[in-house]
Amino acid sequence: MVTERGLKVLRAIVQDYVDTHEPVGSKSIVERHAFGVSAATIRNDMALLEDEELITAPHTSSGRVPTDKGYRVFVDHLAELRPLSQAQRSAISTFLADPSDLDDLLSRTVRVLTQLTGQVALVQYPSFASANVTHVELVRLDDIRMLVIIVTDTGRVSQRLTATPSGVHDDDVAVLRAQLASLVTGRSVGDGSERIEALRAQAPAERGRRDDALLTLAAVVGEELDEFRENRLVMAGAATLAKREQDFRGSIHPLLEAIEEQVTLLRLMSEMVADEHGLSASIGRENDEFGLAEASIIASDYDAGVGRARVGLMGPTRMDYPSNLSAARAVARYLSRLLDEDEGRR
Repeated sequence: MVTERGLKVLRAIVQDYVDTHEPVGSKSIVERHAFGVSAATIRNDMALLEDEELITAPHTSSGRVPTDKGYRVFVDHLAELRPLSQAQRSAISTFLADPSDLDDLLSRTVRVLTQLTGQVALVQYPSFASANVTHVELVRLDDIRMLVIIVTDTGRVSQRLTATPSGVHDDDVAVLRAQLASLVTGRSVGDGSERIEALRAQAPAERGRRDDALLTLAAVVGEELDEFRENRLVMAGAATLAKREQDFRGSIHPLLEAIEEQVTLLRLMSEMVADEHGLSASIGRENDEFGLAEASIIASDYDAGVGRARVGLMGPTRMDYPSNLSAARAVARYLSRLLDEDEGRR
């Protein structure tokens, strides 16, 4: 059982180790923190923390560093998050102001978050499977190029440049647009995707020129609707891993592979359990089954209108958890507000 003072000693060790990257001794704790007890008393507290496997000595006769279990206890007992400065809050609001669309907004989100924290920033796209398609447009640019545009009631816009189907003329475009609209407009993304699949599966062997064009364009629309339903991440700051390679006990290659593949990070972020404030953390060896035992991932939920998704950070276990959780929460709240305002305008 860790005493109240033992938790305070653990907090001091974590904070000092994050700040200095040096093992922390009892003497430095007495000098840097107002405990009002002797170094010998602090050593006794540290011995109890070591018995609980919350701290460890990296070298004989050295100070102590937190273990993954120690970081977990530290995060679970955070009394408060470190508030962002006014300059940081202004940077968030300025950087995220007036995005052109959701893709632009989420791209800006990860860029500002990695700038604030120096960690790899992650944001989940919300799932738009339940969103409704409100508009389908075809724009014939020339004989070889056509633009397919799909709009949902959540404000998501897809613009796909594709080859103009063979034999399609200007007077065909309105008819094809109406046929596609009748399949998907006013229906959910999931339902529209299923209707597209049914159309393609039931297509007769004997088809006219316009029927072929409809099937070709329906395939494009179906692919875009499937993308609306996909879980995916936007990321920024992968280069920070190389800069902080000394903070990892082993290789950073599993982290780089996870960034490239996305599937592992998506599953991990989806399985993290949030507290009552929508904050979650998965630390070090808690990520072993995902091959990311060298890393910590922290996240904050945001409200995307069609459901909740997550803004997160990935970095070494030796990270500034109070500041990083605060930054993720602030960005998530701002993102939720922007999406809610956008929903209100519609």
